[in-house]
Amino acid sequence: MEPISEITNPKPSAFLTIPAKVISYLFHPLFIPTYVFLFLIFQFPYEFAGITDYQLKLRLFSIFWLTAFFPAFAVFLLWRLKFSDSIFLRTQKERIVPYIITMFFYWWMYYLSRNFTDQPAVLKFFYMGIFAATVFGLILNNYFKISLHAIGVGGALAAIILFAMYYQSPLGVSMSVAALVTGIVCTSRFLVSDHTNTEVYTGLFVGIGCQLAAYYFVM
Repeated sequence: MEPISEITNPKPSAFLTIPAKVISYLFHPLFIPTYVFLFLIFQFPYEFAGITDYQLKLRLFSIFWLTAFFPAFAVFLLWRLKFSDSIFLRTQKERIVPYIITMFFYWWMYYLSRNFTDQPAVLKFFYMGIFAATVFGLILNNYFKISLHAIGVGGALAAIILFAMYYQSPLGVSMSVAALVTGIVCTSRFLVSDHTNTEVYTGLFVGIGCQLAAYYFVM
Protein backbone atom coordinates (compact mmCIF):
# COMPACT_ATOMS: atom_id res chain seq x y z
CA MET A 1 0.00 0.00 0.00
CA GLU A 2 1.29 3.47 -0.86
CA PRO A 3 2.39 5.51 2.19
CA ILE A 4 -0.15 8.14 3.19
CA SER A 5 2.46 10.90 3.05
CA GLU A 6 3.02 10.25 -0.64
CA ILE A 7 -0.63 10.19 -1.72
CA THR A 8 -1.56 13.29 -3.71
CA ASN A 9 -4.87 14.46 -5.10
CA PRO A 10 -5.11 13.83 -8.84
CA LYS A 11 -5.12 16.90 -11.03
CA PRO A 12 -8.42 17.71 -12.75
CA SER A 13 -8.63 16.75 -16.40
CA ALA A 14 -8.51 19.31 -19.20
CA PHE A 15 -12.23 18.69 -19.65
CA LEU A 16 -12.72 20.54 -16.35
CA THR A 17 -9.76 22.90 -16.18
CA ILE A 18 -10.30 24.59 -19.56
CA PRO A 19 -13.91 25.67 -18.82
CA ALA A 20 -12.82 26.61 -15.30
CA LYS A 21 -10.15 28.94 -16.67
CA VAL A 22 -12.59 30.50 -19.13
CA ILE A 23 -15.10 31.11 -16.34
CA SER A 24 -12.38 32.59 -14.14
CA TYR A 25 -11.49 35.07 -16.89
CA LEU A 26 -15.10 35.95 -17.75
CA PHE A 27 -15.99 36.59 -14.12
CA HIS A 28 -12.76 38.24 -13.09
CA PRO A 29 -13.43 40.46 -10.06
CA LEU A 30 -12.49 43.59 -12.02
CA PHE A 31 -15.41 42.97 -14.39
CA ILE A 32 -18.03 42.64 -11.62
CA PRO A 33 -18.83 46.39 -11.29
CA THR A 34 -19.45 46.61 -15.04
CA TYR A 35 -21.67 43.51 -14.97
CA VAL A 36 -23.70 44.91 -12.07
CA PHE A 37 -24.16 48.23 -13.88
CA LEU A 38 -25.34 46.38 -16.99
CA PHE A 39 -27.77 44.40 -14.85
CA LEU A 40 -29.26 47.63 -13.51
CA ILE A 41 -29.59 49.06 -17.02
CA PHE A 42 -31.60 46.09 -18.27
CA GLN A 43 -33.55 45.41 -15.07
CA PHE A 44 -34.38 49.00 -14.04
CA PRO A 45 -34.11 51.16 -17.18
CA TYR A 46 -36.43 53.81 -15.70
CA GLU A 47 -33.69 54.69 -13.22
CA PHE A 48 -31.67 56.12 -16.12
CA ALA A 49 -34.49 58.18 -17.59
CA GLY A 50 -32.62 61.43 -17.02
CA ILE A 51 -29.83 60.71 -19.51
CA THR A 52 -29.67 59.93 -23.22
CA ASP A 53 -28.60 56.61 -24.68
CA TYR A 54 -25.28 58.14 -25.70
CA GLN A 55 -24.66 59.44 -22.17
CA LEU A 56 -25.59 56.05 -20.77
CA LYS A 57 -23.03 54.36 -23.01
CA LEU A 58 -20.42 56.87 -21.88
CA ARG A 59 -21.32 56.15 -18.26
CA LEU A 60 -20.95 52.42 -18.85
CA PHE A 61 -17.62 52.96 -20.59
CA SER A 62 -16.36 55.14 -17.75
CA ILE A 63 -17.24 52.44 -15.21
CA PHE A 64 -15.33 49.82 -17.17
CA TRP A 65 -12.46 52.27 -17.66
CA LEU A 66 -12.13 53.14 -13.98
CA THR A 67 -12.94 49.82 -12.30
CA ALA A 68 -11.43 47.36 -14.77
CA PHE A 69 -9.04 48.86 -17.31
CA PHE A 70 -6.97 51.13 -15.07
CA PRO A 71 -6.46 48.57 -12.27
CA ALA A 72 -5.60 45.89 -14.85
CA PHE A 73 -3.21 48.25 -16.64
CA ALA A 74 -1.54 49.05 -13.32
CA VAL A 75 -0.99 45.32 -12.74
CA PHE A 76 0.47 45.03 -16.23
CA LEU A 77 2.89 47.89 -15.55
CA LEU A 78 3.97 46.38 -12.23
CA TRP A 79 4.72 43.13 -14.03
CA ARG A 80 6.63 44.78 -16.89
CA LEU A 81 8.65 46.90 -14.45
CA LYS A 82 9.61 43.71 -12.57
CA PHE A 83 7.78 44.68 -9.37
CA SER A 84 5.88 41.40 -9.60
CA ASP A 85 6.93 38.04 -10.96
CA SER A 86 3.59 37.24 -12.57
CA ILE A 87 0.69 39.17 -14.03
CA PHE A 88 -1.60 36.67 -12.27
CA LEU A 89 -0.54 37.89 -8.79
CA ARG A 90 0.04 34.44 -7.36
CA THR A 91 1.59 35.59 -4.08
CA GLN A 92 0.30 37.76 -1.25
CA LYS A 93 3.16 40.23 -1.63
CA GLU A 94 2.37 40.81 -5.30
CA ARG A 95 -1.23 41.68 -4.46
CA ILE A 96 -0.54 44.54 -2.04
CA VAL A 97 -0.06 47.38 -4.54
CA PRO A 98 -2.90 46.24 -6.87
CA TYR A 99 -5.20 46.15 -3.83
CA ILE A 100 -4.32 49.75 -2.98
CA ILE A 101 -4.75 50.92 -6.59
CA THR A 102 -8.12 49.20 -6.95
CA MET A 103 -9.18 50.58 -3.57
CA PHE A 104 -8.55 54.11 -4.81
CA PHE A 105 -10.66 53.65 -7.94
CA TYR A 106 -13.53 52.03 -6.02
CA TRP A 107 -13.54 54.86 -3.51
CA TRP A 108 -13.58 57.35 -6.37
CA MET A 109 -16.62 55.63 -7.90
CA TYR A 110 -18.44 55.82 -4.57
CA TYR A 111 -17.52 59.49 -4.18
CA LEU A 112 -18.85 60.30 -7.65
CA SER A 113 -22.03 58.26 -7.17
CA ARG A 114 -23.09 60.42 -4.22
CA ASN A 115 -23.59 63.38 -6.54
CA PHE A 116 -25.30 61.58 -9.44
CA THR A 117 -29.07 62.01 -9.58
CA ASP A 118 -29.55 60.35 -12.97
CA GLN A 119 -28.59 56.82 -12.01
CA PRO A 120 -29.83 54.25 -9.46
CA ALA A 121 -29.33 55.24 -5.83
CA VAL A 122 -28.36 51.63 -5.05
CA LEU A 123 -25.03 52.19 -6.78
CA LYS A 124 -24.00 54.23 -3.75
CA PHE A 125 -24.08 51.26 -1.41
CA PHE A 126 -22.71 48.92 -4.08
CA TYR A 127 -19.63 51.06 -4.68
CA MET A 128 -19.13 51.54 -0.96
CA GLY A 129 -19.43 47.77 -0.53
CA ILE A 130 -16.79 46.90 -3.10
CA PHE A 131 -14.50 49.58 -1.67
CA ALA A 132 -14.89 48.11 1.82
CA ALA A 133 -14.28 44.61 0.41
CA THR A 134 -10.92 45.72 -1.01
CA VAL A 135 -10.00 47.20 2.38
CA PHE A 136 -10.78 43.97 4.20
CA GLY A 137 -9.15 41.99 1.40
CA LEU A 138 -5.94 43.97 1.84
CA ILE A 139 -5.97 43.44 5.60
CA LEU A 140 -6.63 39.70 5.34
CA ASN A 141 -4.01 39.41 2.60
CA ASN A 142 -1.42 39.79 5.35
CA TYR A 143 -2.48 36.42 6.76
CA PHE A 144 -3.58 34.35 3.75
CA LYS A 145 -4.29 34.72 0.04
CA ILE A 146 -8.01 35.42 0.13
CA SER A 147 -9.85 34.66 -3.12
CA LEU A 148 -10.54 37.82 -5.11
CA HIS A 149 -12.98 35.97 -7.35
CA ALA A 150 -15.00 34.87 -4.33
CA ILE A 151 -15.09 38.43 -3.01
CA GLY A 152 -16.33 39.66 -6.39
CA VAL A 153 -19.10 37.14 -7.02
CA GLY A 154 -20.15 37.14 -3.38
CA GLY A 155 -20.56 40.90 -3.50
CA ALA A 156 -22.53 40.73 -6.76
CA LEU A 157 -24.86 38.07 -5.34
CA ALA A 158 -25.53 40.11 -2.21
CA ALA A 159 -26.04 43.27 -4.27
CA ILE A 160 -28.70 41.68 -6.47
CA ILE A 161 -30.58 40.39 -3.42
CA LEU A 162 -30.41 43.86 -1.88
CA PHE A 163 -31.61 45.44 -5.15
CA ALA A 164 -34.68 43.22 -4.94
CA MET A 165 -35.30 44.37 -1.37
CA TYR A 166 -34.79 48.05 -2.14
CA TYR A 167 -37.03 48.11 -5.22
CA GLN A 168 -39.49 45.56 -3.82
CA SER A 169 -39.05 43.74 -7.10
CA PRO A 170 -39.39 39.98 -7.73
CA LEU A 171 -35.90 39.12 -8.91
CA GLY A 172 -36.10 35.41 -8.17
CA VAL A 173 -34.67 34.34 -11.53
CA SER A 174 -31.84 36.88 -11.34
CA MET A 175 -30.96 35.85 -7.79
CA SER A 176 -30.99 32.18 -8.77
CA VAL A 177 -28.70 32.83 -11.72
CA ALA A 178 -26.38 34.92 -9.55
CA ALA A 179 -26.24 32.14 -6.94
CA LEU A 180 -25.50 29.58 -9.66
CA VAL A 181 -22.74 31.75 -11.14
CA THR A 182 -21.27 32.27 -7.67
CA GLY A 183 -21.09 28.53 -7.12
CA ILE A 184 -19.58 27.89 -10.55
CA VAL A 185 -16.93 30.58 -10.17
CA CYS A 186 -15.90 29.37 -6.71
CA THR A 187 -15.74 25.78 -7.97
CA SER A 188 -13.59 26.97 -10.86
CA ARG A 189 -11.16 28.56 -8.44
CA PHE A 190 -10.87 25.28 -6.56
CA LEU A 191 -10.01 23.56 -9.85
CA VAL A 192 -7.50 25.96 -11.39
CA SER A 193 -5.97 27.84 -8.45
CA ASP A 194 -4.12 26.97 -5.27
CA HIS A 195 -6.76 28.50 -3.00
CA THR A 196 -7.81 26.61 0.10
CA ASN A 197 -11.39 26.22 1.31
CA THR A 198 -10.78 28.90 3.92
CA GLU A 199 -9.53 31.41 1.35
CA VAL A 200 -12.53 30.93 -0.94
CA TYR A 201 -15.20 30.84 1.77
CA THR A 202 -13.68 33.84 3.53
CA GLY A 203 -13.76 35.71 0.22
CA LEU A 204 -17.48 34.97 -0.11
CA PHE A 205 -18.10 36.13 3.44
CA VAL A 206 -16.20 39.38 2.89
CA GLY A 207 -17.95 40.14 -0.41
CA ILE A 208 -21.42 39.46 1.00
CA GLY A 209 -20.80 41.05 4.39
CA CYS A 210 -19.43 44.30 2.97
CA GLN A 211 -22.48 44.74 0.72
CA LEU A 212 -24.83 44.13 3.65
CA ALA A 213 -22.93 46.60 5.83
CA ALA A 214 -22.82 49.21 3.06
CA TYR A 215 -26.56 48.88 2.47
CA TYR A 216 -27.22 49.40 6.17
CA PHE A 217 -25.01 52.48 6.53
CA VAL A 218 -25.53 54.15 3.14
CA MET A 219 -29.21 53.52 2.37
